[in-house]
Amino acid sequence: MKILSVDKIREADTYTIQHEPISDIDLMERAATACFYWLIKNIPHGKTIKVFCGTGNNGGDGLAISRLLSAKDYPVEVFLFGGIDQLSASCRINYERVLALPGIKMQIISEREPLPAIDRDTDIVLDAIFGSGLTRPVTGFFAKVIRHLNEKKNVTISIDVPSGLFCDTSVTGNKNPVIVHADYTLTFSPPKLAFFFQENDNFIGRWQLLDIGIMQDFIDHTGTKNFYTDHEDCQKILKPRNKYSHKGTFGHALLFCGSRGKMGAAVLASGGCLRSGPGLVTAHVPRFGSAILQTAVPEAMLDIDSSEDILTEIPDLSRFTSIAVGPGIGQEIQTQRILKFLIQNSTIPLIIDADAINILGENKTWISFVPKGSIFTPHPKEFERLVGKSSDDFDRNQIQRDFSIKYGVYIVLKGAHTAITTPDGKCYFNSTGNPGMATGGSGDVLTGILAGLKAQGYTSLETCLLGVYLHGLAGDRTSESLGQEAMIAGDIVENLGKAFQSLYK
Repeated sequence: MKILSVDKIREADTYTIQHEPISDIDLMERAATACFYWLIKNIPHGKTIKVFCGTGNNGGDGLAISRLLSAKDYPVEVFLFGGIDQLSASCRINYERVLALPGIKMQIISEREPLPAIDRDTDIVLDAIFGSGLTRPVTGFFAKVIRHLNEKKNVTISIDVPSGLFCDTSVTGNKNPVIVHADYTLTFSPPKLAFFFQENDNFIGRWQLLDIGIMQDFIDHTGTKNFYTDHEDCQKILKPRNKYSHKGTFGHALLFCGSRGKMGAAVLASGGCLRSGPGLVTAHVPRFGSAILQTAVPEAMLDIDSSEDILTEIPDLSRFTSIAVGPGIGQEIQTQRILKFLIQNSTIPLIIDADAINILGENKTWISFVPKGSIFTPHPKEFERLVGKSSDDFDRNQIQRDFSIKYGVYIVLKGAHTAITTPDGKCYFNSTGNPGMATGGSGDVLTGILAGLKAQGYTSLETCLLGVYLHGLAGDRTSESLGQEAMIAGDIVENLGKAFQSLYK
């Protein structure tokens, strides 16, 4: 799914109005109806809905929603901020429609009047003050209004975007930005870039994407560098198995993993790899770890290092169709040397994780030798060791893209909505996963999954998109059965089968 800038979303609206065709007021009604259906499913009928509206089309959405809720006998009070002469054309139509209804209380609030009272126990706030096109910080009277809403801490639902939030740039550069702190954001497809960064989480809350019938033809022919990976995208990537396939068909993955005290990482990576479908998996581990791995993951073959405790050697690489390095390997000098040799001599892309990333962070001149198409899987701190600090999430995302372009590699920056950047500067945000996956070993499982997929002949991009999606989906399946607090990394391995099965539905 494409993520479009606000300018392109405006163009999509205009294109839909002209080519469906549909009037602006009817498109607004469609948006309000989509919000209305979500609201009646999720708001208790006894609550009073206090709707805070601006004078633009976002305010028009709020007025239309108010009318629909009132028709279902929800108690609704509307507060309009700004002069009547400032109303947009469609907002004015909905203002007049609400004015004609006896069941809705509506009040125009000027700077000279006290702000509306909000009852903590009985009121729900609907924020429809500003829409998605805001490009400058909120000040003055409207800042006062937004602070008033935030101070009350009532359940707050924003329409399209929380008022005060920028969609395409960071707000954290502004000191104490004035933005509605929504619990829920009902946004209209396609999604906005701002929804995928941690710095905005406290403003957006949980967001729900609503389809209001923007013409897909326009979206399909509109260029973008930003994407949201969903179920349908991954169904298209997944390769069904042929009846006459054999283990040689699905490749042979090699994992450089484990050191004394970190053999769990090797077990988890090997398990994730095996569960992702390669024909064969070989783990190169230190001598003392062989019994551990052979017992815990008997399906994996072993290539045993001559060192008792760490990795110091590289086997013949010619028989492997994917190679991953990093989980639990440590950062000893001998291990650093084999990483350098590996990146200089591998003829296929590598999957580079954990300690291997940390070693490269200390030896940045080696990065230029990493094979093109390789996949890095850092968490934020590991990425910072590679590239340095960033000023905000938008800046970090641009640095991530620049790194991918400069070195011709894929970066899988792990976290909520894991961001995958490509050598052509695109970014794909993931749609699966949950906070229960923030547990030791989860990243090792992902490395194994990526190695398993790459071994089967998936491209580096397909490997990243499908692997990250399946990893998160397995985490979601685990959360459904165990809850987030009780989840451990091994549970993700155990639920990979369910994740794969869901892609065939």
